[in-house]
Amino acid sequence: MEHQNAIAVLLTGRFALFSDPVTRVGGEKTSYLVPTYEALKGVCESIYWKPTFQWYVDSVRVINPFQSQSKGMRPISLREGPATLSIYTYLQDVRYEVRAHFEWNPLRADLMADRNEHKHFFMAQRSLERGGRRDIFLGTRECQGYVEPLPDAPLHGAFDSLERMTFGNMFHGFDYGDTGSGGQMAARFFEPEMLRGVITFPRPEMCTVRRAVKPLEGKSFVLGETLRPVEEESL
Repeated sequence: MEHQNAIAVLLTGRFALFSDPVTRVGGEKTSYLVPTYEALKGVCESIYWKPTFQWYVDSVRVINPFQSQSKGMRPISLREGPATLSIYTYLQDVRYEVRAHFEWNPLRADLMADRNEHKHFFMAQRSLERGGRRDIFLGTRECQGYVEPLPDAPLHGAFDSLERMTFGNMFHGFDYGDTGSGGQMAARFFEPEMLRGVITFPRPEMCTVRRAVKPLEGKSFVLGETLRPVEEESL
C-alpha cells in the first residue's frame, strides 16, 4: 500500500462489557477493564467494511476513569424450570480514542480489481462522520456504542499521568481456519501494558499464546479451488 490508511475514532457509550472468558464458566459475566482487540476490530468493521481489506487496530487510549456497575440478568435458558439469575458486571460511562488502519485481504485475490486505497479510505471517513454503517456495540449486543471523528483539540484522559499499568493475560482475538491457524479456530492472548493511558496492540500474528478452540477449515472463494494467501509482492 502507498498510504497509511489510518482512522482516528472517538468511541463512547453508557455501558460496555468486554467479557473475560474466565468469569463466564458459571453463567456470570465480568468485563475486562479495557476493550479487547477483537471488540475494537468489530467496531471498525461496523463503521465501514468490505471483504477487499482487513482492519488492524493499532492502539486505544482510555479517557474516562474505570467505573463498574453490576446488574441482575435472566439469560435465556433452554432447560425447563425456574429462570436463573446471573450477575453481569459492566463498565460504565466509557470513552476511548481508537486508532486503526486497513490492509488488503490476501485471501481475496478475486477482489484485486477493488483495491483502490483512495476510494476505501474516504468512504471509511465519510461513514465515520455519519456514525458508522451498522450499529456499534461495546462488547455485547445490549451495550450500544457511538462513534465520531476524533476532535482536533486534545482530550484530557484520566490516566495521562500514570506511567505504567498492566492487566495480566488478556484475550486478544480469534484466528479462523483461513488465517494461518492450520485448519483450527484458535483464541489469541497477550499481556497488555498501558503507558500514560495508551495501549498499543500487537498484530495478530505477533501473539505467541494461542489456544485451539475447534477444527475449522478455511473457506474457498473460487469455485472448485482452495484459495491460498497471495503474497503482496506478486500483485
